[in-house]
Amino acid sequence: MKKFVAIMVAVLMAAALFTACAPATEPSASTEASSEASAEASAEASTEASEPAVDGGDNLAESIEMWNTAVKEEMSTDNQLLMPDPIEKAFPERPDDPAALAEDESGHYYDQEYVGWDAGQKSDQLPQSPGDGAKGKHIIVIVHGDHAWTNANMKGWEQACEALGMTCEILSPNWDQALQDQLIDQAINAKPDAIALIPLSAENATQQFRKITQAGIPAFGYNTLTTSDAMPYMIAWTGPDDWAQMRDLADTLGEAMGGEGGVAYITHNVGTSPYYARTYGPITELKEKYPNIKTLDIQSPGFEAADVKQVVADWITRFGDDLNAIFLADDSAQATGAVDAVKESGRTDIKIVAAGNSKTGQDLVKSGDLLSINYQSAEGDAGLAARTIAQWFNGEEVLPVGYLTTAMITADNVDDFYPTQW
Repeated sequence: MKKFVAIMVAVLMAAALFTACAPATEPSASTEASSEASAEASAEASTEASEPAVDGGDNLAESIEMWNTAVKEEMSTDNQLLMPDPIEKAFPERPDDPAALAEDESGHYYDQEYVGWDAGQKSDQLPQSPGDGAKGKHIIVIVHGDHAWTNANMKGWEQACEALGMTCEILSPNWDQALQDQLIDQAINAKPDAIALIPLSAENATQQFRKITQAGIPAFGYNTLTTSDAMPYMIAWTGPDDWAQMRDLADTLGEAMGGEGGVAYITHNVGTSPYYARTYGPITELKEKYPNIKTLDIQSPGFEAADVKQVVADWITRFGDDLNAIFLADDSAQATGAVDAVKESGRTDIKIVAAGNSKTGQDLVKSGDLLSINYQSAEGDAGLAARTIAQWFNGEEVLPVGYLTTAMITADNVDDFYPTQW
């Protein structure tokens, strides 16, 4: 009996070994189709997990979603949209020879006001958008110098970049041209995804933007306009439309003056785009619409209140009752100096307007010492630039020149713009 059991166990083991070693049988058609479908479904699931939902990857889809949300919901300190739509404006035909026109005619400054509007003149060295989304991109921002406005502008960059999924590093040369050139070299060596620049001088801007572009880094200009030669070397420029704003401010002043009297001007830094816009924007506007308003003097004492106060005091002595209005390029220190000089003179008939909207300026409008200022968002200046850069990284077309929104601030609406940004 034991022998029989042993034989049977041996037979069964041999059979099992034969079955394990035997070749597999051909699968049926239905089994093969089922296996292929299962494999395809598995591969498709794997592909869906690793490939983008849209061209450019999941990062692009997330970037677009963040952009759409940020431009609608992010607010600046003064409860205005941080990244509103840029303004694209129509522009007139260029005069045959702008330089031949008189300095008080608007056409004389055509090439400064409408600089860079010809997108067809862009350099073929400009990088192409990777189209893979703004999220994760690192931007180096090079500003012009230390100032309360700059602090507000930096806040705008940080807020906007965070909302758009980008990071930013901000460098300041503190108004030193040579140092700004060094910072550009430093930024290029850091190999960021993009560089945004406020050029200290229009004349040096061309070589600055050319250097960035030739290094293969997307360059974006903002806040301060350059010469036409620089515009081909930047993807886009964004910032305030100083010329349009100053014309609006001049209209407010001209109407308040009843179209009669004399105006004196305190300028911005000589040679910069704000210098021309905030001096010759109002001069040309008043000449065209209020020909009986005369320009008495133009001075450039800078931004120290004491220096401006001295200039205005001298004007009051020099021009007497012929001085009816003062147009300022700045509504902070310049406004303080001008208002102090007028008050100390005992004059109550001199109307003062100023560019910008600092807390100093808005408080002076509220008190009645300034007739009007113009809304120009420091945070929004950064917001519009960041919005444009992100849009470009998302593979979308951007305006070659996009302007900030603006408004005139008077005693009637000043409360709508508090708290101020700087």
